[in-house]
Amino acid sequence: MAEDATARAHALAEAAVGGDRLALARLLTAIENRSPLGEAAMRELYPKAGRAHLVGITGPPGAGKSTLVAALIAEVRAAGRPVAVVAVDPSSPITGGALLGDRVRMQAYAGDGDVFIRSMASRGHAGGLASTTTAAAAVLDAAGFDLVLIETVGTGQSEVEVAAAADTTVVLEAPEMGDEVQAIKAGLLEVADLVVVNKGDKPGAQRTAAQLRAMLVPTTGRTATDRPQPKRPDVLVTTASTGEGVVALLAALDAHRLAGREGRVESARRTRAEAQVRAILGDRLAARLAVPQLAAESDAVFAAVADHRLDPYAAADQLLELAARPRGD
Repeated sequence: MAEDATARAHALAEAAVGGDRLALARLLTAIENRSPLGEAAMRELYPKAGRAHLVGITGPPGAGKSTLVAALIAEVRAAGRPVAVVAVDPSSPITGGALLGDRVRMQAYAGDGDVFIRSMASRGHAGGLASTTTAAAAVLDAAGFDLVLIETVGTGQSEVEVAAAADTTVVLEAPEMGDEVQAIKAGLLEVADLVVVNKGDKPGAQRTAAQLRAMLVPTTGRTATDRPQPKRPDVLVTTASTGEGVVALLAALDAHRLAGREGRVESARRTRAEAQVRAILGDRLAARLAVPQLAAESDAVFAAVADHRLDPYAAADQLLELAARPRGD
């Protein structure tokens, strides 16, 4: 049975790499559902990834992220390059469902075999991404897409997680919305490699860009966590609805990719790898504690914390000991 599953995963992975878009879609569904088939295929495909340029696009609602992504697709395709998009949409906290709106917005590219658009529900994952976004990007990378655009949910002030999932992070702002102040508070501008003031045809766009340039003074040294300070990001102005400024943005993305080969992209990929492995470790730990032999003891630990009979730190230690218990115990 295991050999059959491995054979099916191999066949699916081979078909996806060979250009079968239906197989690629099925594989991404398996990855998103964390199924054994998806995991087996991912083990095979991961060594083939690592060549694509992953670009994260984030910013507040209404800044025009999806419109800008569509405009970028048009410019990339005009240059004869393939492109993939992972667009994350919010899940309802009530029903768990999601309206995957980017499938509607980008239907113009449905018949283009060199464009692949995948909408993913966040499924309650914080930070603007879905928990399997990085894995999905790796699959698209292995499938031969040289550029992968990752569009976040767009909930505003907490979407810095995209910086760990992307080689280049683009933060969108809209003119005269006051969001530049929110971005500073949230640290969004600190993770930006490029800042884009979209809707450049609106009054105040150039003024907003000038304000952002003044705020984004160059930084040197290291942070309190001993991470290198980012360099001052460039500020560009675009009007995604007409395509104005998008050619310059694509050129800036390519320039950042080229500059990153000197070390910045490698550092980002190391951070991404660490985050991905830590997420899988968390999933593995949760799955281990959910097995019937341990579920009752786990529940008892949680109940003790809820009743204040046990502190959360001691509870975490107990759960780690439970997870490390030999399977036969």
